[in-house]
Amino acid sequence: MDLLSLLSHPLWFLCSLVLAVVLRIQRKGRWDPKKCRVDLTGKTAIVTGANTGIGKFVALDFARRNGRVILACRSRERGQKALEEIQRVTGNRNVVLEILDTSSMSSVRAFADRILTNEKRLDILVNNAGVSGMPHAITSEGLEVTYATNHLGPFLLTNLLVDLMKRSAPSRIVFLASFKHNQGYIDTSNLYGKNMEKQKIYEAYNCTKLMNVICARELAERLKTTGVTVTSVSPGIVMTEAMRYYNLLYRVVFNVIGIFFFKSAEEGAASTIFCAVSEEAEGLNGQYVDSDCVIELPSEKARDPAVNKKLWEASEAATNRIGGPGQ
Repeated sequence: MDLLSLLSHPLWFLCSLVLAVVLRIQRKGRWDPKKCRVDLTGKTAIVTGANTGIGKFVALDFARRNGRVILACRSRERGQKALEEIQRVTGNRNVVLEILDTSSMSSVRAFADRILTNEKRLDILVNNAGVSGMPHAITSEGLEVTYATNHLGPFLLTNLLVDLMKRSAPSRIVFLASFKHNQGYIDTSNLYGKNMEKQKIYEAYNCTKLMNVICARELAERLKTTGVTVTSVSPGIVMTEAMRYYNLLYRVVFNVIGIFFFKSAEEGAASTIFCAVSEEAEGLNGQYVDSDCVIELPSEKARDPAVNKKLWEASEAATNRIGGPGQ
């Protein structure tokens, strides 16, 4: 039997179908948010990038748990649509929209000022907003746009809100990282768009995800006696709108393969929800959690205290220093 005949045989099709089903079942992970009975009544959560993808399903889960959920979105129109959908599905009217663009430090400061003025407590902060594949560009504040969106914005936001979280303790901060962080590297000049001539656009994503892991570990060390738990998490390979900046062919191939092998946004949200609300994640300070909700040792690059401190100080300087002018 030649190869063409073999591949066209019904048994081959049946085996392929069974394999696809098995892979789809396995990709769901070990922890199911729907089986977690934690209630968030009386608690407040912020989810950045909550209008689509993983962020929307995280916010939807928190709303189902009766929490006060603040959707921090860049687009008012898309954020409003997500707000209405979440309220309709969950019946929770205590879901509100606030505008936040994590690529803009002035937007981050204005958002934080509104939160500190209007909210009495903050129990959960999920730094979910991020981009991948964006062409290199410099923002009006002199920062590289991917580094600003994925790292500096969340870094500044977290530091501006951390005192409120201390007063609300026990509380939790979650940074959405990626298994791709192990392919990143640290060059603090990249924060300003320097020395990036040879850096491919997808490499900026890997580097910022490494920065997310490092930031979480360093912050956890600084907050270890405060009752605030900080974790970083990988959602796995997830089919979301994060691929929108890649070319059409890449997106088509990704989505076709993803039907069988990758997680949906709802499935990809599980590890973030696990870190944010589960009893099992209580006390996992400074840990990196994989897409199956299992503690995993992060890249060796993320475990160097000297590098971690250097990145922290460079991030303070890039964001005009925490508590500095413009806050």
